[in-house]
Amino acid sequence: MTFKGINSVYFLGIGGIGMSALARWFRHEGYPVAGYDKTPSPLTEELEKEGMVISFKDSAADIPIEFTSNPDEVLVVWTPAIPKNSVLLNFFQAHYQLKKRSEVLGMITKDFYTIAVAGTHGKTSTSSLIAHLLKSAGKPVAAFLGGITQNYNSNLILPGKSKVATLVVVEADEFDRSFLKLHPNEAVVTSADADHLDIYGDEATILDGFRDFIKLVDKKGKLYIQSHAWYRLGENMGISAGIREYGLRSSGIHADNIIAKPGIFLFDYMGTKAQIKGLELHIPGFHNVENALVAIAIAIDHGVSEKQIRQGIKSFKGVKRRFEIHSTVPGHIFIDDYAHHPEEIKACLSSVRAMYPTQRLTVIFQPHLFTRTRDFAAGFSESLSLADEVVLLDIYPARELPIEGVTSAMLLNGIQTGKKTLMNKEQVMDYLLESRPEVLVTMGAGDIDRLVPGIAAWMDSRTKQGEA
Repeated sequence: MTFKGINSVYFLGIGGIGMSALARWFRHEGYPVAGYDKTPSPLTEELEKEGMVISFKDSAADIPIEFTSNPDEVLVVWTPAIPKNSVLLNFFQAHYQLKKRSEVLGMITKDFYTIAVAGTHGKTSTSSLIAHLLKSAGKPVAAFLGGITQNYNSNLILPGKSKVATLVVVEADEFDRSFLKLHPNEAVVTSADADHLDIYGDEATILDGFRDFIKLVDKKGKLYIQSHAWYRLGENMGISAGIREYGLRSSGIHADNIIAKPGIFLFDYMGTKAQIKGLELHIPGFHNVENALVAIAIAIDHGVSEKQIRQGIKSFKGVKRRFEIHSTVPGHIFIDDYAHHPEEIKACLSSVRAMYPTQRLTVIFQPHLFTRTRDFAAGFSESLSLADEVVLLDIYPARELPIEGVTSAMLLNGIQTGKKTLMNKEQVMDYLLESRPEVLVTMGAGDIDRLVPGIAAWMDSRTKQGEA
């Protein structure tokens, strides 16, 4: 894959999960790659090991000299997460050709048969599972993902021995209407709930955004749509592509005989083309069973056998921070999840309850964005009430400035649990040492993940000490 006249690529926000996948692609294609991000992270460390030059200073003086000699030959990829007053952003805008991440992803995938996975929840796990089923069956697939897959330890999957991909799986992000830059031959819509109201303004507008995405699907292609999303978007969406509905209790593709066990969900796949009984999914959760349904349907349509599907489902290790289980010892259970929307919290905690129905459930939640906390406060409180004990951390601002009166405290009154409290990240370990949770879930899309290694190590030490 080449970009005419481009000899090197610079990323503004290279440490972002979507940006880093693109950076890895260009590096794989032989381009010199450099970039900027606000702070170092495990992901930026991996990119540096892969040969990319990364700066953490918002200064034009830190741009490698080979990226400044011929600006016309440098592609600068940026993300709207970069603030408008960024020194680097303003420098590049004055001298270079800039393209948003979504534009570049659309350019890369335009010439490939593309399976695009959209949805306000579930798109990372679903796209990762689709890619894994295809790759493990020997299909020449590449994938641009919104998370680090445990099987491949990357957010970019390459076709391997075949070298040239004929299938591309891509996560289609609704934020900033990015998914409208794609050219899907097939599409999945896992959900269509209200979110990103800071971008769309209201619920009706985001639903229109999903309808616009659906209209991009090739007329000869397919749309796989989750039952509730189809209900919300309207059954008559004015498209020529074939529509296949799926869901746990769908009249189309659905699951039977779901059995929730610690660390594993068993289920039967019931499809229009095949029925596969006794599947083992080692990424627990009712929502993950639903994600698996559409992944299996797509795999079948691309010639993957029942035996390969069984092996692929069983061998899938999941995505980091998506229902990631760090400890399975009874009384010392620890799960970390990226959930940052009321529906995601509800899906995760309902599944945890099914797995551990008699044990005390403690949740530590870091709200993400002031606008999201404000817009869905009642929903957050209701979903968090599924836990026995709730700890709220300060709101992670991401790209936003504070909004007067919007804090984590506004969720407290609506949470209907026996114990609920506010604290900062520095207080968490002391709290855990005192409370000794039986089942602990950490949640959020901010920097709560920085706490995970320490908590996991503490849980492990409790186990080794034989603590009951």
